[in-house]
Amino acid sequence: MKYSIDKEEKYSLIKIKEEKFDSSVASGFKSDLVTMQAEGVQNMVIDMSEVKYVDSSGLSALLVGNRVIGENGGAFIIAAPTEHTEKLIKISQLDKVFDILPTVHEAVESVFMHELEKGLGEEGDSE
Repeated sequence: MKYSIDKEEKYSLIKIKEEKFDSSVASGFKSDLVTMQAEGVQNMVIDMSEVKYVDSSGLSALLVGNRVIGENGGAFIIAAPTEHTEKLIKISQLDKVFDILPTVHEAVESVFMHELEKGLGEEGDSE
């Protein structure tokens, strides 16, 4: 699967560079997400602006990423999905599971808000 990773201090931006996010590429991507989390990536922004078609295998890969990042208190955000992709996510009722934002910029801001809230929560726990 073709994608790029831009690693920042608080998050990794993964830009999917495929028009079809289906069974032919999803299992490899799923493994890569688990590996990235195991290597210490705490927050992920998935840029889906180039994905024109996604099937159940692609959605399953995203669910795995959402689960492994969420289990460790991280933020997993889908950014800039195309109209078709967003429609399929809504039909599958996964819009209630995923954090979906219209732009990468908004997704990155959301990661920083998540980190800020997490830090405030930890401060409150220590008092």
